[in-house]
Amino acid sequence: MMISKRVLKRLACCYCRLRSQPSFIHHFRNFSLWSTKKDPDLEAALSRNRRWIVNNQIKNIILRCPNQVVPLEYLQKKFKTLDLQGKALNWLKKYPCCFEIYLENDEYHCRLTKRMIHLVEEEELVKDMQEPVFVKKLAKLLMMSVNQRLNVTKLNELKHSFGFPDDYIIRILPKHPEMFRLVNNGWRKSSMEIELLAWNPDLAVSAVEASAQKQGIEPCFSCSLPSTWIKSWQKFVEFNAIPYISPFLNPRGLEEGSKEMEKRIVGLVHELLSLTLWKKLSIVKLSHFKREFALPEKLNVLLLKHPGIFYVSNKYQIYTVLLREAYNGSELVDKNPLVIVKNKFGDLMQEGLHEYNQRRRVVNLEKKRKCMNLMKPERRKVASSETSNQDDNGDTLGGLGRLFDPEERKRFYKVLFDER
Repeated sequence: MMISKRVLKRLACCYCRLRSQPSFIHHFRNFSLWSTKKDPDLEAALSRNRRWIVNNQIKNIILRCPNQVVPLEYLQKKFKTLDLQGKALNWLKKYPCCFEIYLENDEYHCRLTKRMIHLVEEEELVKDMQEPVFVKKLAKLLMMSVNQRLNVTKLNELKHSFGFPDDYIIRILPKHPEMFRLVNNGWRKSSMEIELLAWNPDLAVSAVEASAQKQGIEPCFSCSLPSTWIKSWQKFVEFNAIPYISPFLNPRGLEEGSKEMEKRIVGLVHELLSLTLWKKLSIVKLSHFKREFALPEKLNVLLLKHPGIFYVSNKYQIYTVLLREAYNGSELVDKNPLVIVKNKFGDLMQEGLHEYNQRRRVVNLEKKRKCMNLMKPERRKVASSETSNQDDNGDTLGGLGRLFDPEERKRFYKVLFDER
């Protein structure tokens, strides 16, 4: 009885704790909303990009350091911000084609290899050529916002997704004073905003509308689901029957929660993804723009309602939304020139990783051979000792050990019975 009372008390305590933490229960209930059927190809695309993103961040850290050399101790501290565990030295050794490690004054340092420096120079050339594209992208983002303004701090979170260089504000805004203006009403860095000064109707054309114009049809979304997803196809056809609403349309005239508003939000997210390099965005970072783009409170729920258009993944515990139509298997259909350069970086990274794995394989084989060579004499010693023990045992038993031989046993019994 005493044991059962203790168990009941513990259960009661656990129940009270759960009841006193509604946020935990709410989070647990909402977690089920993320369950979706996984697409192996798109998951592979995300996992391929993961290592590239981390190494690209390491590359940027090195480039910002004096003489483009970083002490490994400093890089180790930065590993926490990169969501990496373990030693920085072990990670960098996996990519010898990208990073060069050397010892100086009893301290390890890291710099980029010559091949990596060539790729960095090539990337800078492409960025210079892509400057007009950056101007159009920035103008489109501002045109889709409710007040034609975007917070700089928030935009910096997504600048690499859109392909903007780190110095995009200094590089773009002063050259186009007729289009952009930097506003800071609060006199704080976090309150700084970019404002659009001139509306360009030629830019107010979404990717869906541009594709429809080429085909000579009405603007509509495309579905990239297998034919076996019958219910999802039916829902998509019903949703697509609603007239397309441009993301550049001001949403103030639309009723919140209506089908038209949902159509506008889906079109807005579609256009935002179309402007990115990899046709994907972090949902958490995207939700930071709820006020600017009039996004719903539960953006994740809305995205999961349209699996034919968007693919939601929780790879590496980072919720990401991808544009399905932009991928053919695990490869992008249309690759931006910046993506092509970055893919070269990825190929160089894979080359180094393959080289590292080959060297590790050779080292492991050598270790096994040495172990086998050490084991052979030991086995011989054990075998010889066993045979000598058997001989010794036979002598001490007065030859009785031979009775285990069938022929000797026959002779023994024959002699025994003949004597009788």
